[in-house]
Amino acid sequence: MQFLDFEQPIIELEAKIRDLSLLDDKNKEIFSLKKDVNSFLEKTYEKLTPWQITQVARHPNRPHASDYINYMIKDFQVLSGDRSFSEDKAIISGLGSFHNETVLVIGQEKGFDTESRLKHNFGMARPEGYRKANRLMKLADKFNIPIITFIDTAGAYPGVGAEERGQAEAIASCIQTSLEIKVPIISIIIGEGGSGGAIALAAANKVLMLQNAIYSVISPEGCASILWRDNNKAEQAADSLGITAKILKENKIIEEVISEPIGGAHRDHSLSIKNVEDAIKKALYEIKNYSKDKLLLDRKEKFIQYGRFFK
Repeated sequence: MQFLDFEQPIIELEAKIRDLSLLDDKNKEIFSLKKDVNSFLEKTYEKLTPWQITQVARHPNRPHASDYINYMIKDFQVLSGDRSFSEDKAIISGLGSFHNETVLVIGQEKGFDTESRLKHNFGMARPEGYRKANRLMKLADKFNIPIITFIDTAGAYPGVGAEERGQAEAIASCIQTSLEIKVPIISIIIGEGGSGGAIALAAANKVLMLQNAIYSVISPEGCASILWRDNNKAEQAADSLGITAKILKENKIIEEVISEPIGGAHRDHSLSIKNVEDAIKKALYEIKNYSKDKLLLDRKEKFIQYGRFFK
């Protein structure tokens, strides 16, 4: 387990628990130490700063899109390629069954080790990834299939090749398609929801967000670089951006905050995934019987309201 800076006080406790477990896993001291660890985590995670939440959202051991898909989507059939340039493995997509309902799933995958991170380009999609998503959303609309998206990206890939192939246009087309199709769309921000790379797949009827995820127009580091020409002010930027689930829920950017286990989603994958599954099931039940026109109008109105402030 990788520990974050603010979790340092429990490193010795965790090490002692492991050592005692090797000798006697029923040792009474183990239960006492575990209680101390849980108490520390509970108190610490109740008052995380936006910058600390950013660190949790980026934790490499958090469940990834592939974990959610493997656990909750039955008979998942991968669909690949943008029918124009290539297959982008930063975005996993395909058809499957969610609680006996056929769904299209699109997920941004970061990878879990060096090899898979390189394969998935750290979850940063190129234009062909967004054009693949665009193609499949239109396919889902044609066959009246609900769409579920898992958002977890620092942002769209900013390389020269991506820009040459129309990165901005590909993202804009994805958003446009999301605001034109007439099937239910549910998006879940499971880690980082970074910039246009996230909103390309999050223009949904219901946007759900894990408790320690972040969602922002720009990363704290990017914001600090632009405003102060100093990446070291990322913590200050995080405090100002309003990137946490609680703030976004208050501002009606998202519909629901999904609880995480004590100490973050990376500490209990099964419970985290189960909480997300229950939230998706509830959201899909609420909107799947809406008329096509209501789905479309509600989605459009929701995004038109973004940025409006009333005194």
